[in-house]
Amino acid sequence: MGALLEVRNLHVSYGGVKALQDVSLALQEGEIVTIIGANGAGKSTLLNAISAIVKSTGEIAYRGQALPPKPHQVVARGLVQVPEGRQVFANLTVRLNLEVGAFLRKDKAKIKDDLDYIFTTFPRLKERQGQLAGSLSGGEQQMLAIGRALMSSPKLLLMDEPSLGLAPILVQEIFKVIRKINQEGTPILLVEQNAHRALAVAHRAYVLEVGQIVREGKGVELLNDPVVQEAYLGTKKAVPAQ
Repeated sequence: MGALLEVRNLHVSYGGVKALQDVSLALQEGEIVTIIGANGAGKSTLLNAISAIVKSTGEIAYRGQALPPKPHQVVARGLVQVPEGRQVFANLTVRLNLEVGAFLRKDKAKIKDDLDYIFTTFPRLKERQGQLAGSLSGGEQQMLAIGRALMSSPKLLLMDEPSLGLAPILVQEIFKVIRKINQEGTPILLVEQNAHRALAVAHRAYVLEVGQIVREGKGVELLNDPVVQEAYLGTKKAVPAQ
């Protein structure tokens, strides 16, 4: 059976700078696949190429069919990104931010069910639904960004640095939500600078260095790979799966 998402021989350049070179990866139905790497490795560029936010050459296929060339068309196919830095609509209320996520949908009853689900998953968003999004804390804005993406009814969720800038207790909460979303049926392609947490939650993972994939394997295998440990985890000890 073919992969849910397949990226083959992907290249992205910004002027004369090669951001991605010959990148290939796959994500199967039901998986969390993590991309780790240093700042500037090309992780966000990879997600933005899949989302058609940046131009690329190569092949990107979802369920065996090439993805369309414009971002809103990719969203309509069910691939929805939670962007780095949250990017909530600061001057809109929490509830309006969530409703914007459902902009392309027509199934009003299911939209209401999804809104109830998000308020159950993130009670703080329910408490603050009439508040301007710009007045939320960083952690609450991250919850809102995830909730807004879920309101699009994604078939595949692309997450770009969801724990960036958050306090450790909030990082733990965000990763619990990531696992929950996946266990309830949504595959996730996760770009994350917290390599330890990302590998612990991942079924499989890829290591990106200077625009190229240099390692791949099961999350727990890379968690215990001495080279990965030294480069990204700050340890050489065996790490148990979580």
